[in-house]
Amino acid sequence: MAESEPNWEWYRTFLSVLETGSLSAAGREMGLTQPTVGRHIEQLEVTLGLKLFIRSFDGLSPTDAALELKPYATGIAATSAALRRVASSHGKEVRGTVRLTASEIISVEVLPPILTQLRRRHPGLRIELVMSNRADDLLQREADIAVRMFKPAQDALVARRLGSIELGLHAHRRYLAAHGVPKSIDALADHTLIGFDQENAYVRKALEQFPWLSRASLAFRADSDLAQLAAIRAGFGIGICQVALAARDDALVHLLPGKFSFKMETWVAMHEDLRASRRCAVTFAALVEGLNAYIRG
Repeated sequence: MAESEPNWEWYRTFLSVLETGSLSAAGREMGLTQPTVGRHIEQLEVTLGLKLFIRSFDGLSPTDAALELKPYATGIAATSAALRRVASSHGKEVRGTVRLTASEIISVEVLPPILTQLRRRHPGLRIELVMSNRADDLLQREADIAVRMFKPAQDALVARRLGSIELGLHAHRRYLAAHGVPKSIDALADHTLIGFDQENAYVRKALEQFPWLSRASLAFRADSDLAQLAAIRAGFGIGICQVALAARDDALVHLLPGKFSFKMETWVAMHEDLRASRRCAVTFAALVEGLNAYIRG
């Protein structure tokens, strides 16, 4: 390995080429020319003394060394982004960038009014929102604050439990007018059901309690909660939706509330190193306040 240290920007380029599979695609993604991307990769290879990519008929194939370096490069890129967020926050007023991560539904349906009010209070804040359920976002510094539907297990996090969000069966009034209102769980077998495609921890937990909600019984399958919600709103059939969210729309009817209810714990968490950060503290407090109000309905 050469003695000079690699430029951090080369690692960012390296990750982009890994993800896109070509110099041209990485250049488009990063706003760089293809020759510039190529130089970054060549300089990184020379500095590390490693071959990172092999040209193939359909682009660039990563070597074993490149795949082994990927998690470390990802960490460097996340740290670099976190460094820029911290540097942007210094000054008398609350300002700078806060990177949040939350599920699809929370990100799209719940957070926008909370973040709008936060921005009015602190116009110097900039918000980056990542729709993700990955448990390691905070420890890897890929986000500053996370809204999660499970208790964060890592010791290095500051976490606040907000309560539980209830899920229930819902359908649009158009669907019910055409197909009738189910009076029992057994009656759902005669209805069009909306639900998951691939199993995950939440789905498996729900199936333990409600085994009739099997994949084979579903007429519309999607792993995107937003897609499922859109299908419910379109009148496709009966699906699972957050009760507090559905209550905002008079056209959505909560079905069999006494027979089907599933609750998700809701937490807001951030890395303990950010406890003294004003931009993160005010954002954390705003999320706690806004989400508590949402859960209470």
